Amino acid sequence: MTDEKKYIQLEEALLKKAQGYIGEDESEEFVYDTEGNARLAKRKITRYQVAPDLAAIKMLYDERRREMGEELSEEELIAERDRLLKLLFEKNKK
Repeated sequence: MTDEKKYIQLEEALLKKAQGYIGEDESEEFVYDTEGNARLAKRKITRYQVAPDLAAIKMLYDERRREMGEELSEEELIAERDRLLKLLFEKNKK
């Protein structure tokens, strides 16, 4: 994998963390019969919500502002966090 592809993957992961996301964990439980053969007894899927991360938002904005020669104020950063949280809650209501 090239360095450019790694950077793109890292940026996508950071963006996902900045926006928040819904994750999913899956666990399986097996039982064994008298012959030692495994059989799936239970599968559990747990969904969870990860809220937007302020540090990730700040990192993304700092990078963008550096590219544009600007800095983001603390008030602007908090306003953006609140905007993203509002969008996330509206999306989850649907």
